[in-house]
Amino acid sequence: MLREALLTAAVAVLGATAAPPAAATTGLPWGPCPAGAFPVPDLQCTTMRVPLDYRDPGGRTIDVAVSRLPSKHPEKRRGVLFTNPGGPGGVGLDYPQLLKYLKLPESVLDTYDVIGFDPRGVGRSTPVTCDLTPAQLAIGNLPYAHGPADVVKQAKLAKTEAQQCRDAATGSMLPYVTTANTARDMDRIRAALGESTLSYLGGSYGTYLGAVYTTMFPDRSDRIVLDSNLGPGGYDITAMRAFARGMEDRFPDFAKFAAAHPEYGLGRTPAQVTAKFHELAARLDRAPVADVTGSIFRGLTFGGLYATDLAPLASDWQALDNGRPPQPATLPGSVENVFAARFAVICGDSAWPRSVGTYQVNVAVDRVRYPLLGAAAANISACAYWAPPKEPPVRITGRGPANVLLVQNERDPATPLVNALELRSAFGERARMVTVDQGGHGVYPGANQCGNTAVTNFLVTGERPAHDARCAAQAPAPGENDGGSLRFFRS
Repeated sequence: MLREALLTAAVAVLGATAAPPAAATTGLPWGPCPAGAFPVPDLQCTTMRVPLDYRDPGGRTIDVAVSRLPSKHPEKRRGVLFTNPGGPGGVGLDYPQLLKYLKLPESVLDTYDVIGFDPRGVGRSTPVTCDLTPAQLAIGNLPYAHGPADVVKQAKLAKTEAQQCRDAATGSMLPYVTTANTARDMDRIRAALGESTLSYLGGSYGTYLGAVYTTMFPDRSDRIVLDSNLGPGGYDITAMRAFARGMEDRFPDFAKFAAAHPEYGLGRTPAQVTAKFHELAARLDRAPVADVTGSIFRGLTFGGLYATDLAPLASDWQALDNGRPPQPATLPGSVENVFAARFAVICGDSAWPRSVGTYQVNVAVDRVRYPLLGAAAANISACAYWAPPKEPPVRITGRGPANVLLVQNERDPATPLVNALELRSAFGERARMVTVDQGGHGVYPGANQCGNTAVTNFLVTGERPAHDARCAAQAPAPGENDGGSLRFFRS
């Protein structure tokens, strides 16, 4: 996908990049960053210890890997800008460097030391495991249920996954790999950096992490930007079922694109492209292509709708329609760790229904309401068999300074506009929201200059729109970075 193209282009630029600047004096020992999927010549890295259980601060500790992209202009530096690219389960150590090569404005890079980190349980931050097998991983996040029997079948698989997570070597960590504890880790990092406050730029699941942080630590929050927003309940059952609403919102953009490009052979009208979707899903259920079933095809399509460039998704459809495998999708870091950490956060942040019957009803309702993905997004998962959360969810409210800016695409498949409106309402006068007339997952930095300007101005000057605002649609310029594809299926 386009992420790989961006990485390749970045590698070419990085070959001529100078060595990182010397570390400034802080309480953390900075050094070179570990080698990974993305080159990090400008980044400095370190590891710090944090309590596994903040109720027992003198007990067991775990590692949190932290990175820093220092401002090259100390006279312009305001403070630190923490970042999170989404997930849960997504690595973030290299994210400041990747933002730089996705054209994060120089004014922002001058104003802040940009901070990245792998959240607890992820990547290089004492990673968790559920010992998931390749077969279990292949099922993915969205197993489509054609009827009640499929929910029962998935329930058995989900129960096994939950038991594997408990029995794995890191099983004792899982109750503490939560959003609230990651927010507490962020505040420990802030203190270790010697900063009285932090600013924040988070996308997708990172919006909930940012909302939780600024709710728990309002007086330590400077300028908070939340891009592509979950609702105030975070990644709960409502957010999971909202995937289906998001796909219904976004899919017409793809149907229109494919119909306008008959070379893909997917239909000459949006209605024909939609019919092709259902025909392909049914055909792949009967006869998978390279292990791509109808359920996986639905998930592949959902993930492809994250991007603003829809041509790769059309090519994947064309390949499958002709009996060829699609381009392989990739996730940064260990796929097994991504899924294990995802389970830990989603299942540990909030309580999920326990009754198989509840999921059977939800599947039946959402299959009719949202025919593209409803019966997958409403299906049962390991969270139905998870231990009860260690603490109640953080309630997002309007208590705190007026320092939050939400940015949101109107047709976002993963975090639909309805989510953002609910989060905006929960924040009250703490927040303003800029809505962009475009599809895909992720606004900043991206192709819409109105959205870019709103975020950059806020981060650099602190000025927000006086009222909630809307940005008109804008076609990307040739060669423009496709910021939405960066998050792919990480929300």
